[in-house]
Amino acid sequence: MTSKKTIVIAGGGTGGHIYPGIAIARALQKLDPELEIHFVGTSQGLEGKIVPREGFPLHFIESGKLNVKSPLQRIKTLLKIPVGLWQSVRLLGQLKPLYVIGVGGYASGPFVLAASIIGFNTAIWEPNAMPGMANRLLSRFVDKCFVVFAEAKKYLKNSQIIQAGMPVRAEIESAVHQSTQNEKFHLLAFGGSQGSRVLNNCLSDAVMAGGAWVQDLSVVHQVGSADIKAITEKYQKGAPCEVQPFEFIYDMAKYYQWADIIVCRGGASSIAEAAAFGIIPIIIPLPAADNHQQKNAESLVERNAGRMILQKDLTPERLISEVQSLRGDKALRDQMVQNIKSFYIPQSATVIAKEILQ
Repeated sequence: MTSKKTIVIAGGGTGGHIYPGIAIARALQKLDPELEIHFVGTSQGLEGKIVPREGFPLHFIESGKLNVKSPLQRIKTLLKIPVGLWQSVRLLGQLKPLYVIGVGGYASGPFVLAASIIGFNTAIWEPNAMPGMANRLLSRFVDKCFVVFAEAKKYLKNSQIIQAGMPVRAEIESAVHQSTQNEKFHLLAFGGSQGSRVLNNCLSDAVMAGGAWVQDLSVVHQVGSADIKAITEKYQKGAPCEVQPFEFIYDMAKYYQWADIIVCRGGASSIAEAAAFGIIPIIIPLPAADNHQQKNAESLVERNAGRMILQKDLTPERLISEVQSLRGDKALRDQMVQNIKSFYIPQSATVIAKEILQ
């Protein structure tokens, strides 16, 4: 049995969807401890590992990705949609939530659509400057839309669009005001929770090439499970500067405080956390059908709040050039730090939670 005061958060797949959902859940419970928060996801995503560990009930429905090049994959997803909608209707009947919010990912579309059609209170949260297909469609049906980037508003069809920002993890939020003075120049690199082979190979090649750019340079490199052995062995052959490879970094707040610049993908979570700490990112967007990471990066570049290298243009020489141009101009870095800080909206999860509870 569930309590009468239930809210459902639908979505997942990657940490970029799951962790903001958890931040919203925590903010809701802080405002009303009697609330019972349930998550809905699919068996394919990371939510199966993350959500139960965070102490929330998790329910699975069938769903998949429509915005793919493979016709076979698209057909498989189309066949799953009726099943997912039926499972959503049954689950909504059991939970009878006060509110349903979709945070993106495979499960968000069918569950939020079913909730909206039945007549439940619904909202979507869109993390990217260019919303995905599912949220563009869902925006016509839901009561409210929450966005991170102002650019997203023009793609959504809804009279209540609120720029609430990116809900970041509590340990990130609590650490943002601390700062350190570094003797060396600190570079933090990561390619998302799974790592990025393209970024891993380029950065390690750049480091091992040596030269003036590695003088007084210290690197922390989150590699991911697939490449950690190969990249660690590569560095152990004689890296010309201080470099620490990690499979996964659990204490990101510590390393955000440590870093002068970061090299990363263009996910909204990475950008929001960089903005929270006031760290300049060099972004290598993950190529995708809708280029949403590139749109996120372009939003920063247009405001002189970050740099972007398209994956097709990424070489060790280009990466070194971007790092050196920032490292050699402190006045430019100081200006860019102020510019990226303007992207950070404090207590975003609480802003969203208050809007939901209204």
